[in-house]
Amino acid sequence: MDLGLRGRKAIVCAASKGLGRGCAEALAAEGVDLVINARTEDTLVRTAEEIAARCGVSVTPVACDITTEAGRARVLEACPEPDILVNNAGGPPPGDFRDWDRDDWIAALDANMLTPILLIKSVVDGMIERRFGRVVNITSAAVKAPIPILGLSNGARAGLTGFVAGLARETVRHNVTINGLLPGPFDTDRLRNTMAARAEKEGRPVEEVLREAGASNPSGRVGTPAEFGHACAFLCSAHSGFMTGQNLLVDGGAFPGTL
Repeated sequence: MDLGLRGRKAIVCAASKGLGRGCAEALAAEGVDLVINARTEDTLVRTAEEIAARCGVSVTPVACDITTEAGRARVLEACPEPDILVNNAGGPPPGDFRDWDRDDWIAALDANMLTPILLIKSVVDGMIERRFGRVVNITSAAVKAPIPILGLSNGARAGLTGFVAGLARETVRHNVTINGLLPGPFDTDRLRNTMAARAEKEGRPVEEVLREAGASNPSGRVGTPAEFGHACAFLCSAHSGFMTGQNLLVDGGAFPGTL
């Protein structure tokens, strides 16, 4: 299927690796020119070069902290009129809510709620004027099924989801959609680090623990960043204009509900 995106411009956040890179690669394969950001410059530049060489599109790396005003300004200077915005940021650490103070909550809200909202605010009116816009917020399956030790993430991402639910109904008449993409277990550094900590605690090989995690999923495996990226690309496509304010689970069937 031709997604109708050739020549479009996209900002993809936290795209040097993992799910963000999967989304950037899928969009680039459809002919989208990219501005990608992450904090680690050498990894980001290498990713940009590899995607550009493989897909023949423009890929501009902007190494910055997207949760800061200065970081957002640099990204928007590199791409002031994006057709697509993919919001993404690493999740806050797990723990017991009794141990978190106000600074912990503010950091979680800055990264996983306020930064996406501020980026949307910066680009949405231009999208409306141009009669095309796609915003995809990468959140978490915990939005549907909260995980007790991920309270910081649960709260911040649920706040973003609630905000988007209202705004998405206002922008869709202008062919600007805003949706959430909710990952379950994917083979990323974050999952591997979590599995490594568990493996060390249990005195087992990391790969064994990772295989066990995949086997516990209804699909019998964990997902790949590439297939997550393809889901993102569809939400960004010319064919998804009647889909907005939705939260699409990509979790191998782990969520047991019907809604």
